[in-house]
Amino acid sequence: MDYVLRTNALCKKYKDFKALNGLSMNVPKGAIYGFVGKNGAGKTTLIRLICGLQEPTSGEYMLYGRKNTDKDILKSRRRMGAVVETPSIYFDMTAEENLKIQYRILGLPSFDGLNDILKLVGLEDTGRKKAKNFSLGMRQRLGIAVALVGDPDFLVLDEPANGLDPQGIIEIRELILKLNREHQITFLISSHILDELSRLATHYGFIDKGQLIKEISAKELEESCRKCVRIEVNNTRALSRVLDRMKVEYNVISDKIADVYEKINVSTLTLALAQEDCEVISMQERDESLESYYVSLVGGRCDE
Repeated sequence: MDYVLRTNALCKKYKDFKALNGLSMNVPKGAIYGFVGKNGAGKTTLIRLICGLQEPTSGEYMLYGRKNTDKDILKSRRRMGAVVETPSIYFDMTAEENLKIQYRILGLPSFDGLNDILKLVGLEDTGRKKAKNFSLGMRQRLGIAVALVGDPDFLVLDEPANGLDPQGIIEIRELILKLNREHQITFLISSHILDELSRLATHYGFIDKGQLIKEISAKELEESCRKCVRIEVNNTRALSRVLDRMKVEYNVISDKIADVYEKINVSTLTLALAQEDCEVISMQERDESLESYYVSLVGGRCDE
């Protein structure tokens, strides 16, 4: 398999804090790679390293087969585009003017393809309207347009749907899918909006405390996300005692909710819970979601 990005035991230390602690990950060519973790887990640090904004403390990474220590690493970085934290746009300029600035920064000989990029991100009709008057979704699409200057085939997006309204989220999702499917652009997307990420990603990397704890394809994830019965009670400690006696596999989600992964006799369970002074509030069948899979890996909520 061809990989756009590979990291090996990558570490980044700030004084006594390890933002990355031996991170090893692999982003296949053509993938939409969802990079999942809590705020502070190390996602943005990794992005800053591969974009050349910071240097690793130890370990290494490879972009298109070139190590970060190679003299020619800049040739690989020219194949990248990135929107890190917030879009790098000039608010007092139009969409076209913003793109022209990026053309000049990259030293491109002409503005060939500029209008095609604007059309691709749906900003071809913004005319003289300045970016400060754009919606958040339009600004995010303009940031992606700027990242597309120079015809990269690897885009890195840091929280692309953060703060967007439902329509803006849909527009960003459709743009990412179009760029991936029609223009063969590989994506690394850092996000804590897991429901949205599950609509996009072909591969996932789960990061916690600077370490990659799981790397899995969307197909493998789907196979491992089993059906379950979600039970809401007034006391999951009592529920746990009953399920332990029944020797049933389960996962406690919160102080009131647990997922049970085996068929159980509802009457037997309800009677046993009643003896523990535990009331059943609701029960429903469901498929395990990306969020619950993530919680089972690292615990806690992903947007902490």
